[in-house]
Amino acid sequence: MMMLTDGGSLYMVDVVISEFMDAAAVETLTQRYAVHFDAALVEDRERLLSMGRGVRALIVRNRTRVDEALLARFPDLEAVGRLGVGLDNIDVARCQERGIAVLPATGGNASAVAEYVITGLLMLRRGAYHSTAAVLDGDWPRQALVGHESQGCVLGLVGFGGIAREVARRAQALGMSVIAFDPFADPSDPAWQMAEHIETIESLLARSDGVSLHVPLTEQTRHLIDTEAIASMRPGSVLINTARGGIVDESALADALCEGRIGGALLDVFECEPLPADSDLTRASACNLVLTPHVAGVTHESNVNISAMTARDVSRVLEGNA
Repeated sequence: MMMLTDGGSLYMVDVVISEFMDAAAVETLTQRYAVHFDAALVEDRERLLSMGRGVRALIVRNRTRVDEALLARFPDLEAVGRLGVGLDNIDVARCQERGIAVLPATGGNASAVAEYVITGLLMLRRGAYHSTAAVLDGDWPRQALVGHESQGCVLGLVGFGGIAREVARRAQALGMSVIAFDPFADPSDPAWQMAEHIETIESLLARSDGVSLHVPLTEQTRHLIDTEAIASMRPGSVLINTARGGIVDESALADALCEGRIGGALLDVFECEPLPADSDLTRASACNLVLTPHVAGVTHESNVNISAMTARDVSRVLEGNA
């Protein structure tokens, strides 16, 4: 266990939590292990690296880089708990080599992301929700804000895993037609009853009134939505990315929005987080563009869910029940 000081006294640490976690789940861990919980650790990498020796479990969200440099400083690590599902900030291959269990909270925030996607689709297609300032100024831009209903529209899902399937269920309930592209999903899976299986992403983009991305960031998916892909989209269609920054070429998207080639976009994830001051997206800010700070999967309810799941899974590994 790592030795830390607290007011001049030493104490031992089994579990380090470097980003925010639900208090009840932290307390559950504290009852069984020596826990150091500091959500500011993600902002102070050197301090985090300095406390690795003896630590058996590290719990992170998406901003803590669990890379070779960190793993070298945590020689006793047995588990990395991920408060979420994306693993691009974790060197999974190196963890596997070391026998370190990587524990994503699969399914814990699926409802939160699905509701976010559906809300975004409705907002972007209706197009009336940016009018607060104009109305307060005495303007009455009714004709300019006549948008589209989503009943009867085609929602295209790129990727058809757990979260995408939650989106599909909600979309069907609202009267949308759902199509999906996922070359890795089993074609015989009963879940395909909720969506038409599409063979190519080009076909999906050409048919969809709204496109939602649900794939991990890999070398194959980096800039999957680039200038060419956007050119394949239906005029007036909208794009939603809650998956990972880097899947969308932000410069190409800004160009398409400014030129009116697509109807809008909602991005919750970005290539660089937080966004730099010179982001290409700045020039498209008035083009039915909605930006949020990687919060689609974070609600009070999902935080409780994924925190409890992660605490349970980490405890299981530390108790030798993996």
